[in-house]
Amino acid sequence: MPTNILEVRNIYKSFPGVQALRDVSIDIISGEIHGLVGENGAGKSTLINVLSGVHRCDSGTIYLEQEKYIPKSPLHALHEGINVVHQELKLAETLTVMENIFLGHPPLTRSGLIAWETMKQKAKELIMSIGVELDPEILVSRLSVAQKQIVEICKALSKKAKVVIMDEPSATLTPTDMERLYAIIRKLQKDGITVIYISHRLEEIFKICDRVTVLRDGCKIVSLPTAELDRKKLISLMVGRELGMEYPKTRVKKGDVLFSVRNFNMPNTLYDINFDIHEGEILGFSGLVGAGRTELARAILAADKGAKGELSLMGKRYSGTSVSAAVKKGIGLIPEDRKAQGLVLGMSMKENISIVNLKKAQRFGLLSSKKERSIAKKYIEALKIVPNDESTVVRTLSGGNQQKVVIGKWLNADCSVLIIDEPTRGIDVGAKQEIYKIICELAAEGKAIIMISSDMEEILGMCDRIAVMREGHISGVLDAEEATQEKILDLAII
Repeated sequence: MPTNILEVRNIYKSFPGVQALRDVSIDIISGEIHGLVGENGAGKSTLINVLSGVHRCDSGTIYLEQEKYIPKSPLHALHEGINVVHQELKLAETLTVMENIFLGHPPLTRSGLIAWETMKQKAKELIMSIGVELDPEILVSRLSVAQKQIVEICKALSKKAKVVIMDEPSATLTPTDMERLYAIIRKLQKDGITVIYISHRLEEIFKICDRVTVLRDGCKIVSLPTAELDRKKLISLMVGRELGMEYPKTRVKKGDVLFSVRNFNMPNTLYDINFDIHEGEILGFSGLVGAGRTELARAILAADKGAKGELSLMGKRYSGTSVSAAVKKGIGLIPEDRKAQGLVLGMSMKENISIVNLKKAQRFGLLSSKKERSIAKKYIEALKIVPNDESTVVRTLSGGNQQKVVIGKWLNADCSVLIIDEPTRGIDVGAKQEIYKIICELAAEGKAIIMISSDMEEILGMCDRIAVMREGHISGVLDAEEATQEKILDLAII
């Protein structure tokens, strides 16, 4: 009979005004891969923070290997064998792979000095133990995201991990990198290490997890073997209702060409980019990580300098020399990293929404708080942002609602061309549908939407045409009716 490595019993945790966890009880079986799913705000992060010593629970009991476990701090949790590989990797970029793996606990000589050769050898052994190749002496700053994730996993193994918690590990990985990650996770399982796997991408849950626990509104809804679930049933358990169509795309009659890019180049990044987008059209950009999609978006907005070529809006050429010039022309960019590039996290919703177009919120040349509130309320209501208090600090919002604030900001800027880079990354299935509906409504209003996404199903489900990028080039453009995952991949990797 399988034994439990972790037992969570009747855990409660609250924050001011929020009951984050309510009577949560979960068993994690030793050596299993256990999925943890739920919408943003369901309690996943709070539960992980309780297990890893970031927060103390208000009441309840946790057992680790049948012994009572009270994590006093993240360091204490590490010593007990609970390790978290975070979505936002926590590595020292200027140190080597082996220095990162043994950061805080390097092997020492008898005289108390760092044993560099021993460190190198132990790092090699850890890297080889998960079946990959990586130079332990290379700087972390030179690694890909997938390689950095390997370093994080080796860090956990160096501390004798019993349980490895992976929080959205696939957010920026290519399909090839994902297969490598799956192989590493299965190797960890084979070696007796338990993995708790958190992801909004449900196809990963079904592919890699033995069992899955669903959280909703701070409560555990169910824990079941993955084999007893299908996608529709799992989504229903997560949101508490039937969702209907996952991609609510409505075909809009295309208008005139609204935006054109001709002979667009950027040194060592973009090569001879040409495309048109029409009024009411959603044009998808697909491709592997590093293909140049995000670089193209930033170059069009002049967020990155050095691009050369012709940009035309409604048939008239304009000089794309600065972000302010692009915004004045009605071109907006919802960036890939909303927290770092799309929002001022310490400011309120009303301040974030008005920041790109302060003139709208002015009265007699001065910023009017009344106008600012009125503008924010308009978009908060239209986008169904929760909570609906415009003074709420953006940092406290869920990922889906943060994304809606970024959209509101650019709608307030009166954009006719909106570039959306990874529109639903890190967003739960319910919020995804709301974002999709907003995008469709914008297209129906005649706006041109450029959607960049690593989620192939999202691209296929939402776009009228799909431009595939490879190594800085557009390798082909597919109409929605002819596009398939196989055709997109063929163009992405030829």
